[in-house]
Amino acid sequence: MEKLLRVENISKYFDLKSGLFKFGGAQVVRAVDNVSFELYKNQTLGLVGESGCGKSTLGRVILRLQEPTSGTVYFEDTNLSLLKPEELRRFRIKMQIVFQDSYSSLNPRHSIGEIIAEPMTIHTRMTQHEIRARTYELLNLVGLKPSHASRFPHEFSGGQRQRINIARTLALYPSFVICDEPISALDVSIQAQVVNLLRDLQKELGITFLFIAHDLSMVKYISDRIAVMYLGKIMELAGSDLLFANPLHPYTQSLISAIPIPSPQEERMRKAVVLEGEVPSPVNPPAGCVFHTRCPVADDLCSSSEPDYSEHNPGHFVACHYAAVRRVE
Repeated sequence: MEKLLRVENISKYFDLKSGLFKFGGAQVVRAVDNVSFELYKNQTLGLVGESGCGKSTLGRVILRLQEPTSGTVYFEDTNLSLLKPEELRRFRIKMQIVFQDSYSSLNPRHSIGEIIAEPMTIHTRMTQHEIRARTYELLNLVGLKPSHASRFPHEFSGGQRQRINIARTLALYPSFVICDEPISALDVSIQAQVVNLLRDLQKELGITFLFIAHDLSMVKYISDRIAVMYLGKIMELAGSDLLFANPLHPYTQSLISAIPIPSPQEERMRKAVVLEGEVPSPVNPPAGCVFHTRCPVADDLCSSSEPDYSEHNPGHFVACHYAAVRRVE
């Protein structure tokens, strides 16, 4: 498989002294901490984890919407950190993002046609006739009508607005799209429609997705591989089916155990793993394994030594001292 994106040891720290409130000492928020992975062409990598674990920050750092504290991102073997502003601007045509809030990411003063046309106006030399034709084509592609181009964002439902965001994202024929929790604010039935749309677009256009979400069952449906993130670090990464069939990290095991089962009888019989305690602060993460304060199978080794993030089986990466040895019951 051909690699499209390579993330190497990316970290993003936020200095608390640079904000509105000043704190003593050199305190930093470790939003993303030494993350590495690869993304292959025409595939979808799902990125899951609890709120505040650094998923969205990682997506923005990959696109250089935020500058990394350390580490490197390679896109098609190009080191993005070495690109000058004008070079990066031209490169952005290939990389796009769908934001979580479908309303605030659309300009309420612009019509839908103007919103979708804006990337083409800025980045291309297309004529107004070509831009209009492409706008109508994109609206049809995402399941809307060309007549919708004259309307404004407030006239659409949340699911329709997310389709408009996707249409704008596709305007410049990107090869890589980050979907930053694009369905979290939508009703369940609308979530399925948007996810099915993304799958269809991938098959038709050959787009590579990084799909960020906290719903593990939905991520399984759309993803070829899944990365599980906790407190700024990737705990486990594997193929979607393999991760569900044989989760190695206790955190992944607990997340999968919390997914509801459609059968009422099976749901009553099963025993979900409930993690105790709160997620530690990214300002002062625990020593050793960052998950050990909530891990049901942790011991002294886990609290004193950070496990290596390594390939346990072919294509199955995990950061745990007792991967597949101790299982959460």
